[in-house]
Amino acid sequence: MSQRVLFSALRARPSVVLHRAAAPALTTSVRFSSSDAHNQETFEQFSERYVAFFQGAQDLFEVQRGLNNCFAHDLVPSPGVVEAALRAARRVNDYATAVRVFEGVREKVENKQQYQAYLDELKPVREELGIDTKEDLYPS
Repeated sequence: MSQRVLFSALRARPSVVLHRAAAPALTTSVRFSSSDAHNQETFEQFSERYVAFFQGAQDLFEVQRGLNNCFAHDLVPSPGVVEAALRAARRVNDYATAVRVFEGVREKVENKQQYQAYLDELKPVREELGIDTKEDLYPS
């Protein structure tokens, strides 16, 4: 028992160790990240990138991942991007995701007039694909 106490006391005692400071390195490191390429991306480039992404999406996971990434940016996607997302959602046969695209647009726009402008512009696509908005499905 006393041996145990002695070992505990020795372990708890701070030991003073002096280290010689290392000489500062004269090299600099630069970190490159994959997001650096998108920092200077224009709205047109952003739109082209996401239209191409949604046109190539083959399953629901890809479509939803693309929507999450697209709506995470501090801008409202162009109608072309929204159309490509709607077509991708219907291509993978997920009606709920297609309806949710319009909910995302409604949350991103600044006012009801902008949302109505999106609905008006995308009306032919909505009719072609048979997509209703949440407001159409659940009138209040």
